Amino acid sequence: MRLRSLLFVPGDRPERFDKALACGADAVILDLEDSVSEKNKPLARDAVHDFVTRRATDATFVIRINPLTTSACEDDLVALGDINLFAIMLPKAEGAASVLQLAGRLSSAVPILPIATETPAAIFEIGSYRGVASHLLGLTWGAEDLPAAIGAATAREPDGRYTAPYELARSLVLFGAHAAAVPAIETVYPDFRDLDGLAAYAARARRDGFSGMMAIHPNQVEPINRAFTPDAAEIAWAEKVVAAFAVASDTGVIQINGRMLDLPHLKLAKRILEAGKLSHVG
Repeated sequence: MRLRSLLFVPGDRPERFDKALACGADAVILDLEDSVSEKNKPLARDAVHDFVTRRATDATFVIRINPLTTSACEDDLVALGDINLFAIMLPKAEGAASVLQLAGRLSSAVPILPIATETPAAIFEIGSYRGVASHLLGLTWGAEDLPAAIGAATAREPDGRYTAPYELARSLVLFGAHAAAVPAIETVYPDFRDLDGLAAYAARARRDGFSGMMAIHPNQVEPINRAFTPDAAEIAWAEKVVAAFAVASDTGVIQINGRMLDLPHLKLAKRILEAGKLSHVG
């Protein structure tokens, strides 16, 4: 399946659930963690349980639970235990051990999407996700909790770019996801009014090797979907590369329009065609 866009919705705002489904996101993240106050968590669990029970066949839902180390997590798992879950997002994940711990507490096999960079210890465990790839929906990251955890003033330069420590965290998640052969999901773009900035951010993410991105507002979904969908020119280039290698099956190098291409270009072309196929099916 495709996971270009994953839209967050607070679990205690059920009036927003239908709107989230209608905006074209590939998945909707129903949040029980940071966007919900402690007081409202029971309400959020009830609202999410009711909505997913009624609409599970209509959309792809990912439910963000509370961190494993909290009592709220146990309450989440009890509240959701009798519904058919598509996937669970795990915040404050610290590598393969966290994934195995959560998997062991679930009554059935449910794919897990860890947020892999929210604690200092998590950074040193990103490579371990390769060992639990069969449990994963993908791998994603965030740049909000980590700076708070280490006392950093900000994760960003004045122009909006990440500072060096958070570029490192982003890169490690990107490589960790590909090492585990699961989708790498880019983190959110917080200024939901800046759609031009979002488009540039999403384009950079796709350029770097991410296959999708999280969103915090319905208006962000369409630009994200567009950024992670190959356009006609890309598809045409990929088809030409694949066809040329098929003809020259006895060589690892071809020439197209005066440019030498080798097997990594063939691999890229096949990725583009697969992404285009998924977008067409969806």
